[in-house]
Amino acid sequence: MSPEQRVDGSAIRETTGQPGRRNIILLGVVSFLNDFGSEMIMPILPMFVRSLGGGGLAIGLLSGLRDGVSSILQVLSGYLSDRTGKRKIFIVVGYALSAVFKLVLAASRTSTQAMVFSASERVGKGLRSAAKDAIVADSARAERGKGFGIVRALDTAGAVCGSASAFLLFQFLGFGFKTIIIVAAFLSLVSLVPLRFVKEPAEAVKVVAESGRGKLPKSLMVFIIISSVFALGNFGYMFFVIRAQDSLGGGLKVAAPILLYVLYNIFYAAFAVPLGVMSDKIGRDRVIMIGYLLFFATNAGFAMLHSLPAFLVLFALYGVAFAAVDGNQRAFISDLAGKGSRATALGVFQTVSGSAALAAGLVAGLLWEKVNPVATFVYGALFTMAAALLLLLQTPGHSFDCAQDGRDRG
Repeated sequence: MSPEQRVDGSAIRETTGQPGRRNIILLGVVSFLNDFGSEMIMPILPMFVRSLGGGGLAIGLLSGLRDGVSSILQVLSGYLSDRTGKRKIFIVVGYALSAVFKLVLAASRTSTQAMVFSASERVGKGLRSAAKDAIVADSARAERGKGFGIVRALDTAGAVCGSASAFLLFQFLGFGFKTIIIVAAFLSLVSLVPLRFVKEPAEAVKVVAESGRGKLPKSLMVFIIISSVFALGNFGYMFFVIRAQDSLGGGLKVAAPILLYVLYNIFYAAFAVPLGVMSDKIGRDRVIMIGYLLFFATNAGFAMLHSLPAFLVLFALYGVAFAAVDGNQRAFISDLAGKGSRATALGVFQTVSGSAALAAGLVAGLLWEKVNPVATFVYGALFTMAAALLLLLQTPGHSFDCAQDGRDRG
């Protein structure tokens, strides 16, 4: 996207500025610290549920609930953030709640309790995400792809450290699943410290106060529909982890899935910024299309292959796919939305996508248990290809024109 922005027919140059850069770095550090804790839990969570008696359906339900609970709340929190002109309070409360529910998760004695507590932990994500993304969008107006890429890269760097730490604690120090979760909860509490220095963009608050509620553009709703089709095939990482666990035996049964998840995060972190910068230059939809096609290839690979060398390639491919999709979808939503409704738009996007992900988790779990694991990945591949084809039908200068030619609504 060009830094030349056009608002109400007049050209102005928008720059990120020192306060904006500081916000992006601080929010990236917050994400790093929180995900350091969260991602100690993520690679062991499906195995933790299994250790408490849960099967494929329980894992699918948990995967869907984690995405669904957080996303369904985001439209409300985003709307309230726009209406009040406040961002930071939603972020602080959200991170605090997530840390508390991590501690509660460690007390789980049954797979049902683990599902409830893990889903409750995502309430915090639901409260904070839309407001956090809105601050990133407002703080990096001229280079949103890069701004979201930086935050996602730091977020995922924390994920690498967290998942690697989980491996070290389990493999070499003999920590059990519950002890690792407790350590993770305390690390997440530390992420609250840098938030004290995050500043709400004054211009964004003023625009929100003056603009109030705005109708979401048609182009935005078109992309939300396309991303929701993708979300219907994005049933979550847990099935990739347990596919590896089931395929690898002996001493690799627990250690290898954790290390493969580390590999996924390394590739995600390495490619998030470059692919964000690329989307600034060639267009968000083109980079998102690359991500969709790579995720299709990932699902196809998991359906057909089940050796350690294959998993090494597939988890790396999985990381690159989501480096292309995750931050750039949020940046695209920010491009297409008006300033006075940016957090609302991001909340609607996350809510609709999360509802689709909830359905995806349930269908994937049923296919895993009632048919076979291959059917789960075929299902994911089909919906991903459908989303790619829908995105291909949207030509530059038509539905997504404001993102293609560099104009920023509002």
